[in-house]
Amino acid sequence: MSTKKKILIQLDSDPHPSVFDRVVAVDAGAEELFAYGGVKPDDVEGLVHGAMFTRGPADLKHTAIFIGGSDVAKGEAILKKVTKTFFGPLTCSVMLDANGANTTAAAAVLRAAKHVELSKVTALVLGGTGPVGQRVARLLARQGATVRLGSRSVDKAGPIAAHINQTVESQNVAAVATGDEKDLLGAIEGVELVIAAGAAGVKLLPAAVRKETKSLKVAIDLNAVPPVGIEGVDVMDKEKERDGVITYGAIGVGGTKMKIHRAAVASLFEANDKVLDAEEIFELGGKVQ
Repeated sequence: MSTKKKILIQLDSDPHPSVFDRVVAVDAGAEELFAYGGVKPDDVEGLVHGAMFTRGPADLKHTAIFIGGSDVAKGEAILKKVTKTFFGPLTCSVMLDANGANTTAAAAVLRAAKHVELSKVTALVLGGTGPVGQRVARLLARQGATVRLGSRSVDKAGPIAAHINQTVESQNVAAVATGDEKDLLGAIEGVELVIAAGAAGVKLLPAAVRKETKSLKVAIDLNAVPPVGIEGVDVMDKEKERDGVITYGAIGVGGTKMKIHRAAVASLFEANDKVLDAEEIFELGGKVQ
């Protein structure tokens, strides 16, 4: 039996590695944590070589890499460079959760799945062009949902909707404008699920519009900073019924997000070849929520 310690190498694009992610890593079972801030793709090869070449293939499952930071695009670039650096049996498991985008999106979609059948639902993702919103839309589309990707303008949402359709090999994602009340009323018509994933402190769905939507069954708001994204939904809501709609606030979803985050980090030490992005984290989350 190996006595090697579980080492998690945190690659963070921000100047200071996230304290939040470091605490979760320890709670998830990491015995040693090496945290690097200000990481750029050009820095990755040397750091990953240090992980790859210090333990034999049989022991590399005890070394894992976590990619964080507030900039999801930078995190994606780091992940790409990490996986390109691996070769042969010299690999470590790696997880991307920059800005919490993957674990938050997985948690939101899994909570929604408790109340609606995703393969048959019509969903509106508000703030759909942001990192969390894109992942929410992607996960919903993979489950067969009809997804309306909301943004202030169709011009902004269109290319992202097309990219998600290409990624998931479907035509289930359509761009919709949600910049004013008239646009919102059109975008939300016939929708059963709405998930707000916009920037902090931005109201995306006024209560008057929400109450006009007779088809709505579930409303999930992922913003905890006042004003919340969906007016009338409290950050603490968890399966709360409001006006006949099941609602979740950011903290109400947060418990599931934390379970998924810890479980995903712990799973990195089960093998040396896992790559955990949105879909893999969603699948794992379905087993632990």
